[in-house]
Amino acid sequence: MVLFLIASLALIVSPGPDNILVLTRGVAQGRGAALVSAAGASLGLVVHSVFAAVGLSALVAQSAVAFSVVKYVGAAYLIYLGVRALLSREGFTIPAGDDSAPVLRNVLFQAFATNVLNPKVALFFLAFLPQFVRSGAGGVGPQLLVLGLTFTLLGLIFLCVLACLSGAVGGRISSNPTYANALRWLTGGVLIGLGFRLALQTRH
Repeated sequence: MVLFLIASLALIVSPGPDNILVLTRGVAQGRGAALVSAAGASLGLVVHSVFAAVGLSALVAQSAVAFSVVKYVGAAYLIYLGVRALLSREGFTIPAGDDSAPVLRNVLFQAFATNVLNPKVALFFLAFLPQFVRSGAGGVGPQLLVLGLTFTLLGLIFLCVLACLSGAVGGRISSNPTYANALRWLTGGVLIGLGFRLALQTRH
């Protein structure tokens, strides 16, 4: 388990789509949006943990069609979000009070869908988690689920720290109206870039 924790932490702190997404949200929309984005990304990892435990990740790994369908749907969704951000005329400020709920729900769903619709996450869990499954310690499925949830929890903690740091920076930047348009282009550009990155990925 110690080796699993060390390997997980090394992977979690390395630059990846989740880290980029949370950083971008923090800079563009503040700490609250970044924390919600971290929660959404982590919920997506919970889904992939369940997929790995029940064998759906193996199906994606074995089927080129399933991999491609999930990949291109996910890429199209990210590019759509990016284009919508670029065309938005409303800015990215999170409203105060009850008015913030719909915006934060969208942020949560977007981060969640971005992870669920990324077949590379499924393949990563399928390749990484079984290395730490122990014979005689219960069924493979339950062990994969526990390992996946442990990885998710560690990732959530790191993303929350990242969210707070980027949110502090974003709070200072977004308070200046001059940067509002730049933040819109930053968010849109990052989302489109992640979409194309996902579309170009292969199973190997």
